[in-house]
Amino acid sequence: MDKQNPKVLIVGGGVMGCGIAAGLAAHACDVVLLVREAARCEAALRETRALLASLGAAPRADAAPASLSVQTLDAFADWGDLSLVIETVKEDLAVKQQLFAWLDGRVPAGVPIGSNSSGFPISRIAQGLATRSRMFGTHYFMPAHRVPLVEVVLGADSDVPLAHTVCAMFSAAGKKPVLVRRDIPGFLANRIQHALMREVLSLIDSGIASPEDIDLAVRYSFGFRYAAIGPVLQKEISGWDSVAQAAREIYPSLSNARVLPACLERLLEEGKLGMKTGEGFLAWTPQSAQAVRAAYDGRLAAALRLLE
Repeated sequence: MDKQNPKVLIVGGGVMGCGIAAGLAAHACDVVLLVREAARCEAALRETRALLASLGAAPRADAAPASLSVQTLDAFADWGDLSLVIETVKEDLAVKQQLFAWLDGRVPAGVPIGSNSSGFPISRIAQGLATRSRMFGTHYFMPAHRVPLVEVVLGADSDVPLAHTVCAMFSAAGKKPVLVRRDIPGFLANRIQHALMREVLSLIDSGIASPEDIDLAVRYSFGFRYAAIGPVLQKEISGWDSVAQAAREIYPSLSNARVLPACLERLLEEGKLGMKTGEGFLAWTPQSAQAVRAAYDGRLAAALRLLE
């Protein structure tokens, strides 16, 4: 970021908001987290500090200690020296549109405003607003304090040079930003992820393999490689002729379903949503769920150390 200890305002003190706040504070940003209810302030601050501590980030030698505070949306009035604003409220288009309209008249001109929405296009969120040219998608991935990627998504009216500035801000804050040049459903990474998941669910639905074996196949084959190198560069190494040969054979049999597969519909009908309900494709106790979450966080931390 351009100045020492830039000030970032995060609106929304849920899981994503706390994770984003922790990641930014770990990289010498002064962070203010805004919540709706005063009763949420203490818990949001405690959760963010816990995530920050889990990162174990050493402060930059050239930076003053970063500050972290939680305030209510109605009480906040210090708009003057912001470098960036990020919205992380619930996935409700009307709520996001209302918030962006509110921010439109308060955030100083030239300060970029981003939405962490994973589904709603920034063009719709910012539609009709006077300063929509400085509004972008700024899509983090859960857990936000660990996963390096941030998608910076251009809306129909977004200012491209300012988008590059936002990308530079995220780079300086330890993230790996990518610029998504058109506001399409799912942006970039989620489109790739859902293409994979459609085939995964099709294979489960067809009885080709179990959920456990599919996870093993992904983790210990191309998923293992992708921690070190992306899919395009990997094929630059192996050769596009082999890709083409395999594609001619495989493409005709890949799922192109436009509706949810029966196995997923059954899970939804039965209320089996995964860890949050105690069962999905797999059964979960509170203890087993906590153990997997802890192992997952530890592996992410270890993988990030290798990537760095």
